Formats: sequence, structure tokens, C-alpha cells
Amino acid sequence: MNTTMEAITEVEETLSELRQTFKSGRTRSVAWRKNQVSALLQLIHDQEDKIFKALYEDLGKHPAEAYRDEIGIVEKTINYTLSNLEKWVAPKKSRLPLILFPTRGEVLPEPLGVVLIFASWNFPISLALDPVIGAISAGNTVVLKPSEQAPACSSFLANTIPQYMDSKAVRVIEGGAEISELLLQQKWDKIFFTGSPQVGRIVMSAAAKNLTPVTLELGGKCPTILDSFSNPSDLKVAIKRIVGGKWGPCNGQACIGVDYILIEEKLASTLIELLKKIVKRFYSDSPKDSKCIARVINRRHFERLRNLLKDPLVAASIVHGGSVDEENLFIEPTILLDPPLDAAIMTEEIFGPLLPIITLKNIQESIEFINSRPKPLAIYAFTKDEEFRQRILSETSSGSVIFNDVLIQFICDTLPFGGVGQSGFGRYHGKYSFDTFSHEKVVMRGNFFIELEPRYPPWNDFKMKFIRLVYKFDYLGLLLLFLGLKRSNLLTGVSQKQCNT
Repeated sequence: MNTTMEAITEVEETLSELRQTFKSGRTRSVAWRKNQVSALLQLIHDQEDKIFKALYEDLGKHPAEAYRDEIGIVEKTINYTLSNLEKWVAPKKSRLPLILFPTRGEVLPEPLGVVLIFASWNFPISLALDPVIGAISAGNTVVLKPSEQAPACSSFLANTIPQYMDSKAVRVIEGGAEISELLLQQKWDKIFFTGSPQVGRIVMSAAAKNLTPVTLELGGKCPTILDSFSNPSDLKVAIKRIVGGKWGPCNGQACIGVDYILIEEKLASTLIELLKKIVKRFYSDSPKDSKCIARVINRRHFERLRNLLKDPLVAASIVHGGSVDEENLFIEPTILLDPPLDAAIMTEEIFGPLLPIITLKNIQESIEFINSRPKPLAIYAFTKDEEFRQRILSETSSGSVIFNDVLIQFICDTLPFGGVGQSGFGRYHGKYSFDTFSHEKVVMRGNFFIELEPRYPPWNDFKMKFIRLVYKFDYLGLLLLFLGLKRSNLLTGVSQKQCNT
């Protein structure tokens, strides 16, 4: 009971302090924002070895994978933000209808206030710091809640961020589900959540009580369509990219990772053989000893994945891998051919190293297959058929569509990242992160130089005509109306003059 009361007091005091900081106006300064984002860059540079260690302890990530997916991506985002922040903060002038002259209009981005960010465990550094960069660059104060399922990274963030950033504006609160629930009971100006759809529903429900805007970065089953290729080397490159997109990011524990492959029946055997060869090339005959592939985050998720394989019909569909190491929480890359479509492995997001291959009579059927399921976060399609590409774009809905590659959308600061439907809503990365944590306030600067009386009662036919012409932006008609002339009379006079000439 005392612990609960202490937690409630800590959260309420933290929130109060952050609100006072925001009200003081300190976070609105561009200099302050740049200073904080730069401090985060310094943190990344100074603490790189500790980050590597924490990521290895939580997930077994190799330093190269850790730098690619966690450190380098944050450095890139910070540098891009620092290069563009002054431009983002500046008001944007808007063109107004001539009838409003000389009134001027602009859109002014302003911070939302105090924001809450929930980070996920699969990329516990980058998916924590990337939204923080957006929130700070937009001028907000922030509470970051790291995932308790990655305890080493959570502890690192909680202990290190206060050493570099303004502790009256950026706070890290650790804890489990009870702390998350307590945080959700508070009133926030924005909640940003990365995680599962199940928890996303809880976040959204809690936010609705205070009409708090929410960004949900969820997931789903991201399909990969593999068309036939006349050039064998194109097929090999495609399968290399699929292997890298399936097992490369956190051993399949990634919301944008490849979930399953759709391919024509006649190509399945070739695909399987190439997948086996490339998996061996990337991760050796003994992937768990290669140190190039992450492990499952914890025992609960390990058991969840193992249970997906316990269905006898699913187990019978395994064509490669399937072995598990319970002590080290490791499941080797596993390939399955046509598991039952109603089995959990094909109805739930896998989020692990299991790769089902689903065969079709014709690859065009992949569109109907994808549309029969919830909208995915990404669709990956390897094809050179331009007509097929256009069908995928026009007949499916997803957070993104990537042709002939995988995962690359995540590293592009100039493109928005986000889902649709059950894969989430809202977007971030680069300027889109800044926008996500900003309110675009409309500012109009009027004057007393011109006063249009027809905008006021009492109403009459003249004023009715004036309003109609204004909404049509018919400025010639307005001029004629004020001159007491009719357009038809003016045109008749012009025509008569032309005839006399």
C-alpha cells in the first residue's frame, strides 16, 4: 500500500513539475530545443558501449545490429532534426482569398504541452528516443516510460538521461503494468504508444476519458509477395532481402518485419532451397552460436512462440528449423510451408523467427488474400510487373508499400512512418515527428482599413447576392454589383460597341 501511494505521489509530483516547466515558456525557445536534442546526441556518443551492453543483455543483439537499428538511426534522426528545426518552427504563410485583403494568414506550430511516451521492448533504445526527439523538438515536456521487458535498457535510460537532459522537462519513469496504468490515469496533452494492438486498445480507452490525442504505432502481419523473375540473380537478391527482413531485425521480433510469404505453388521448392542456403550463409549451421542473431526477449514470449508450433498440423508444415533452446530462449530460423490458415500462426502476428510460406495458384490472388485480413503495417512486394504493382497500390491498404526491398522505409526521415486500421494510426519520423507533437495554430492578422458592410444584418437581396458572389470568388461580379451594373448589360454594351465598330 505504501509503495502504491509513493508511486502515485511520485507520478503526480513529476507531472506537476513538468507542467510548471511548460507554463514557464522555457521549452518554446528554439535554442533550448536544440540544446536538448544535442545533449541526446552527446549521450549516444558518450554511452555507446553501455548501450551495446544493455542491448546484448536484454536481447542478445550483436553490436553491428545494435548500431544499425538502435544507435545509428537515432544519430541520423538527431542530425536531421538539428539541420531543419528552425525551418520547422517558423510560421508558414498562407494565401488568402482576395476578398480578405489586406488580412494576412499563417500557420504557427506550437507545442502541445506535457506528453507521455510508451516505448516498446524490441528496439528499446531507438523506439524510446526517436519519439522523444520529436516531442522535444516541438517544444514539449516529456515523460518516457521504457518497457519493463527490456530491463537493462530501461535502467540505462532512467539513469543516463537525467545526466544529459533538462530533468525539469524530461523524465523517465520505470515500472511494470501497474505504473503504466497509473500513468494512463493522469491527464496528458498527448500520448504516443508503441506496442501491441491489445495494449493499444487499453491506451486509447484511457486517453478517451480526457479526450487526449493518441498516436498508436502497432503492428500486424506484414506480408511479402514474391513474384516470378526471369533473371535468377534478381530472385536471389529478393530472397536475401527477405531473409534479412525476417531474421535480421531482432530475430523477427519487429512490427515491420516479414511475417509470411505469398508465392505461386510452382516456385515454392526453389524458394525454400534458397532460403535455407541464405540462412546458413548469414547465420551459419548453428545460428544460436553465430552471435549474429538476437534471442527471444523473455520466457513468456518464448512459450508463446513455441505454442504456435505445437499444433500438429503446424508442426507437420515445418520444412526447415524448428529446434528450440529453452535455457537460452532461442528458437532457430524456422520455415513452414502452407500451415493451416486458421491456425494461430496465420491469424496472429508472429513476432518471432517463424516464417510461413503460403502458396497460391496465381500470384494475383495475393491481393485478395491480403484484403481478407486486417490492414498490415507494411506490404513488401517483389515484382517487375508494373500492372501488378498498380493493382497492389490501388486495391490494398497498408501503412506502406515497398517494392523489391524490405524495411528501408523505417530509415527515411523524409517519409512518414505509421499504420492504418489495426496496424495503428498517426505517423512520425523527421518532420512528421515534429508535426505529431505540435498543434498547427491558425493566425490571421486583420486590420481596420476596409470594412465590408454586406457581411452584417439586416439582410436584403443585395447582401444575399454579395455572399453568393464571395463564395464563388467572382470578383468581377462583385465589382459590377457594387457599381450597380448587371453582367448581362455590360456584355450587351460591349457587343453593341463591337458591332458599331
